[in-house]
Amino acid sequence: MNTTPAPTEFDLVVRGGLWFDGTGAPGVVRDLGIKDGVVATASADPLPVGPGTEVIEAAGRWVMPGFVDPHTHYDAEVLVSPGLPESVRHGVTTVLMGNCSLSTVFVPPLDAADLFSRVEALPREHVLTALEQGRTWSSPREYVAALDALPLGPNVAAFIGHSDVRAAVLGLGRSTDPSSRPSRAELAAIEAGVEDALDAGFLGVSTMTNPWDKLDGDRYRSRTLPSTHASWSEFRRIHRILRRRGRVLQAVPNLNTKYDVAFFALATTGVGRKPMKAAVLAAADTKAERWVHRIFGPIAFAANRIGRGAFRWQHLPTTFEVCSDGIDLVVFEEFGSGRAALHLKEEVARNELLRDEAYRRWFRQDFDKKFSPRVWHRDFDDTTIVECPDASLVGRSIGDVARDRAVHPVDTFLDLVVEHGRKFRWHTVIANDRPEVANRLLRQPGVTVGFSDAGAHLRNMAFYNYGICMLRRIHEYARRGKPVMPLESAIHKLTGELGDFYGIDAGHLRVGDRADLVVVDPAGLNQDTDAYHEAPMPEFGGLSRMVNRNDAAVTATAVAGRVVFRAGEFVPGYGATVGTGRFLRAGTDARGPVPARRPAPPAAAPPTAAPPAAVPPATVPPATAPAGSAAP
Repeated sequence: MNTTPAPTEFDLVVRGGLWFDGTGAPGVVRDLGIKDGVVATASADPLPVGPGTEVIEAAGRWVMPGFVDPHTHYDAEVLVSPGLPESVRHGVTTVLMGNCSLSTVFVPPLDAADLFSRVEALPREHVLTALEQGRTWSSPREYVAALDALPLGPNVAAFIGHSDVRAAVLGLGRSTDPSSRPSRAELAAIEAGVEDALDAGFLGVSTMTNPWDKLDGDRYRSRTLPSTHASWSEFRRIHRILRRRGRVLQAVPNLNTKYDVAFFALATTGVGRKPMKAAVLAAADTKAERWVHRIFGPIAFAANRIGRGAFRWQHLPTTFEVCSDGIDLVVFEEFGSGRAALHLKEEVARNELLRDEAYRRWFRQDFDKKFSPRVWHRDFDDTTIVECPDASLVGRSIGDVARDRAVHPVDTFLDLVVEHGRKFRWHTVIANDRPEVANRLLRQPGVTVGFSDAGAHLRNMAFYNYGICMLRRIHEYARRGKPVMPLESAIHKLTGELGDFYGIDAGHLRVGDRADLVVVDPAGLNQDTDAYHEAPMPEFGGLSRMVNRNDAAVTATAVAGRVVFRAGEFVPGYGATVGTGRFLRAGTDARGPVPARRPAPPAAAPPTAAPPAAVPPATVPPATAPAGSAAP
């Protein structure tokens, strides 16, 4: 029986590409016929097309599910630029938001702006404006409906942020006060907020115990995030909900001491109980601690094989490069003198501090500590000045300039910041610079791909194309006769493995699946994937953000069967009048025709938020790291 639909029934035909379905099965050459947003057929014979059928000629190219990006911070950007083009142009068709304990569901816009802006290096005034103008919700269900009503480019799924729900219940002030503890009624309200979010289709809960990350604004400036103040009892309540409901904990541990990784791993174990899924940041080969890459495999093995758990690391499968305008970089939050500088918002006050000899002595002591826990290598020889009003410095390292000036590298750095401010821009590599080690991490059981941080650190990093970077490495090593893993396995790690782990309808391109796909030309997997560019962001006042451009690699991206990016261009009206994505609810399988946008469901009662308190400007001593969190 011939089951191929008549030519006019196809909306899109992808012709003659090497098709991968995202399950890990080897690729086969097929024509794909798309109808009503769904893969209708995969044919070994050429499919006929009608006059209204769009055709993508994919011979010699790879056709695969659109990538799933599990770690983004688009929570504010999606409100003002719902097409999220910087991800979609690189083949990403599903993004997960609400990571690192941060979401915008429960707290009011002012609190959300203070939670997000310094942690994620976003311009606070634009985050606040986006939330004040875009917020129409007062509950998780209303939030889902609000996002579904936007002309989304990619599909969106979300975690509920632990800091979000905690601050809504306690108030931002009490939730970040180490001397304040929630009552039983307040703990129950936090649980109720989590349950409401999971009922609405959220993936799970994201949390953070890393003490680097600080509040912005004037009210509670430099306090650590609400989730860092949670007790074991509070974590246990949240874990119990996630375990019962089969949802996911996304966690950022203390990146300095790292000890609480063990507690997150233990929480996932399933000996005598149901395991809890957890995705933990981050499996990396840091320059600062060359030994640390050796711990990720054993921890995952202990949790999953011995403890019968569901523990996963998140891993960035490309070199972790960063740029900084002066001292505006999150790694300076690692140590007291760096925190003291970042506590000061005004350049005049900050420069006065940076000139002070006592402060410089403190900074040198922090910088020169050889055995303190760290993520940044603190080696100014391992830097490159990329922009500076003094053009003679461009292309040199800060360490080299220090030798010319015959002063300590710290003093040279601080002098350059004072002299040139944010016009002094420099680059360094933090991690994942050794391909062989990165390849071993990629193959480790318990390591998943992700952690682009898309939508955050707009002036510091750009990993929107991490999937393309990973495919380039896989392809190059295969051509050298040193395969890292089969191509189909690499594609599975970027697609179906993630969709399955997080429990969403994404990452597969089988017959009957929603037609989210990317067409990759292996001939375009070249050095352009490693380059960084800048592009203005009109939605954030024209801010110049770091971006990636490798349009020769991505021939086309389609979401729900609609081609939205092709030959380096988006379709007219993309993200404004053309919306193809939707909010993906956890635990649902939407195989079948893509439905029209759904009406908003009835709202659930949110947790009772504490009224905002009138408080003086923050007086937290910036030089002292607030107390670390209890073990989760």
